[in-house]
Amino acid sequence: MKDEVLLKLNNIHVNYGGVKALDGADIAIDENEIVALMGPNGAGKSTILKAIFGLAPISKGKVLWHEKEVSPISHEMVKRGISFVPQGRRVFKNLTVKENLEIGGYTVSNKIDVKNKLDEVLEIFPILRQKINAKSGSLSGGQQQMLAIARGLMIDPRILLLDEPTLGLSPKIVKEVFEKVREINQKHKISILIVEHNIKSLLDIVGRGYVLDKGAVVASDTADKLKSSDILERVFTGRLNG
Repeated sequence: MKDEVLLKLNNIHVNYGGVKALDGADIAIDENEIVALMGPNGAGKSTILKAIFGLAPISKGKVLWHEKEVSPISHEMVKRGISFVPQGRRVFKNLTVKENLEIGGYTVSNKIDVKNKLDEVLEIFPILRQKINAKSGSLSGGQQQMLAIARGLMIDPRILLLDEPTLGLSPKIVKEVFEKVREINQKHKISILIVEHNIKSLLDIVGRGYVLDKGAVVASDTADKLKSSDILERVFTGRLNG
């Protein structure tokens, strides 16, 4: 039986002033899958995540959640089960690891549920359990990224949006982050839409991918087919229409 389509973007347009950030993008995310968004800088990858989460102005097109049209507003998307982890390891550095995670669960009203989710998240990220009372600013870059992802899991999301989760990290830590992304998907059945510049490593963990150029989707296929195609090379070298 085919997994349910959780989220669809139909013909999405986003303009910043006179600049077209998205020009008719179509994206779909099913249950239990990891989907990559790839393309050169300025292709519209991060804008897609922001549009889903209500952080980019959609001028045209539809966002569908379980086949029903919705207007993306951040706190309402959180309630629906969509969590966004922006790039840049944005943790509250003067707060402890525990306090950061508790803030992530701010929409969960039951304190017992928050505690249970905290325990579950710390099972995924044991290094954070060891640092639970440390100020987040004292963590390494990799640990701060793990914390940012962990905080995004506190609402028990159906979909996790990850924007450049390995930016600025060493190859060893990049591998660890990707392993955690795969674990979150496989063990916890959370769908993940990920923007990432480490294309080779990314295609090893995703099932499908979209390739963007100049705000439009120019290719969509399985990871294996994208690996064997020359579409990524053509897009990144500016030879798409050559």
